Amino acid sequence: MKRRSLSVEDRARLEAAIGYQFAEKDRLDRALTHSSARNAKASNYQRLEFLGDRVLGLCVAELLFATFRDANEGELSVRLNQLVSAESCARVADDLSLHEFIHTGSDVKKITGKHMMNVRADVVESLIAAIYLDGGLEAARRFVLQHWTHRAASADGARRDAKTELQEWAHAKFGIAPKYRTDDRSGPDHDPRFTVTVEIDGLAPETGTDRSKRGAEQVAATKLLEREGVWQKQSAGN
Repeated sequence: MKRRSLSVEDRARLEAAIGYQFAEKDRLDRALTHSSARNAKASNYQRLEFLGDRVLGLCVAELLFATFRDANEGELSVRLNQLVSAESCARVADDLSLHEFIHTGSDVKKITGKHMMNVRADVVESLIAAIYLDGGLEAARRFVLQHWTHRAASADGARRDAKTELQEWAHAKFGIAPKYRTDDRSGPDHDPRFTVTVEIDGLAPETGTDRSKRGAEQVAATKLLEREGVWQKQSAGN
């Protein structure tokens, strides 16, 4: 993953993949330079990442607002959080093979798992900022639409893991996390039943029952999401 600068060939290949040619080539190099790179203190992507995060959020919010015309604020917030997450951004980085171009220091070789995912996500955000600074909002918007439109339109975009969904929605709307309480465990060991209540300060609680504690938590979270209109209620056949 370590490299010093883009060759003419690599720059052309990357710009073709991005769908944008930079007027100021240094911006692309900076967007790909990790803070661990030698002499990168004043020219790494950290400031660009800060700006790119905001540009991405605006463009995706516009996309969701136009695509899901009947969605309420809660559903839009959940979808937005999912689409601008580190995981989503890292997938865009993988689609573009950005790992082949990132300039890092040798210590980054020790970064694995979630940390490496964050590096790939950060580079996508810094790249968006570089495009924005070089070509303006329309250029940045074209890049975002190219790589996020099909993700936004995904049928399961807002119907994921209920606990994850509820946590993101509660944090976006209230700035707090849901609390789960196990109320009861009944039945024989081979066929147990757990009853769990989920609570968010300021809202009425919901209770779920299932054969596992996690399953009961998911049921309770689903009930609360559907009651608050974040998710549409599914019919018994779904």
